[in-house]
Amino acid sequence: MKRTMFALLATFAVLGVACTGGGSDEPSGGSSGGVTEITLWHGYGIAGKPLPGGVVNYEAKAMDDLITEFNATHPEIKVNNVYCCTNDKALEKLTVALQGDQQPDITYQFGTSLPQIANVPNVMDLTERVKDAGFGWDDFFPGARAASTVDGRVLGIPALIDDLAIVYNKQLFKDAGVAEPTAEWTWDDFRAAAKALTDPAEKRFGWAYPVDASEDTVWHYDAMLWEAGGDILNPDNTQAVFNEAPGVTALTMLRDMAVTDQSVYLDPQNTGKIEDLFNSGSIGMLVTGPWDLSSFPDVDYGVQIMPSFPGGNHDTISGPDMWVLFDNGQQQADASWEFVTWMTQKGQIQQDAMTSGHLPTKASVLTIPGFTKAFNDKYPGNGLFAENLNNVNKARPVLAAYDQISKAMGDAIAAVLLGEKEPQAALDEAAQQVNDILASS
Repeated sequence: MKRTMFALLATFAVLGVACTGGGSDEPSGGSSGGVTEITLWHGYGIAGKPLPGGVVNYEAKAMDDLITEFNATHPEIKVNNVYCCTNDKALEKLTVALQGDQQPDITYQFGTSLPQIANVPNVMDLTERVKDAGFGWDDFFPGARAASTVDGRVLGIPALIDDLAIVYNKQLFKDAGVAEPTAEWTWDDFRAAAKALTDPAEKRFGWAYPVDASEDTVWHYDAMLWEAGGDILNPDNTQAVFNEAPGVTALTMLRDMAVTDQSVYLDPQNTGKIEDLFNSGSIGMLVTGPWDLSSFPDVDYGVQIMPSFPGGNHDTISGPDMWVLFDNGQQQADASWEFVTWMTQKGQIQQDAMTSGHLPTKASVLTIPGFTKAFNDKYPGNGLFAENLNNVNKARPVLAAYDQISKAMGDAIAAVLLGEKEPQAALDEAAQQVNDILASS
């Protein structure tokens, strides 16, 4: 279920070639014979069509099952289930559709695309609708709600959520005589374990980190920044604050592990080699998400929440994807909202999680008796990732300029990990770049 989580942000000024999917991908909404038809675009694939290698596509099955159930229990509404394209092509596909006024009623989009969509005609402002009795907006995790909001407007409903945690090789810990990670671990504990697990003669490292200066470089650091008590920007998103003391603390820890201890395998290209090395027993720990677990068939792995800094917390980071709705007429808008409201109720989220392996998007699902155990039994490790969603308290800035902000931060982090710059100087330089970007946005 590994997904492309951080595709480069497209803009609506640049059009690509529309992608193709299963069946017709043209919107077919409206009202006929008392039935309101709406069209939903997603990138999960086509139910019944196996993935490469003959693997059952459980994500597509989960989506199809929900839509079939809704249509059967809501005869006044028909949801047309359309696989429009892969999810990393969703913004590009929508861009083309909007040019011809052929947008769907509901579309799956990466959360990072919301700023680009914010001022598109007919995009539905859901700020008042999420206050509806029975919708349960406050049941979504705080970081996911923040990622759904652009300039105070709720423009997306969380469709899929992930988080970061420690995934570790139990056998390597046992061989090194190191106690396995606990929920009380600090970053000092993590550093000590990584150093003990490292064996230069065996070309084995305690941890690994991508240093290609991409968003993958940045979002691993973001979690540590928050755990140290810091933030990326100030509350009104006008100034960088990641170069303040908490940010320096987090980056200094990374520097000390990578440069001083040399306990971190640094991947300058980020092409999947880290996952291969972990699976072969050459890396003791990763900080990654549930999408990676299926890549480790040869490892008896454990999962534990992120470490903390003294006096800090165990915040993690998420990159929620969204359902975005368009107002294609009052009847269709109301029908779309009714479907999304139904689809994001506790029972439906539980059903999707157990079929697809997706983490639940609402906190109340974690309180369903027996859910976490059953979920973890079916998808080993996902139970901890699900509980770890309670540590999703913040979101990256939801700004059109975020890709530029990420680039400045990524360059700074990579330079420090490669021993080229000191943490404070690198972060100060990046912060000045970000302040200039924000001033001109």
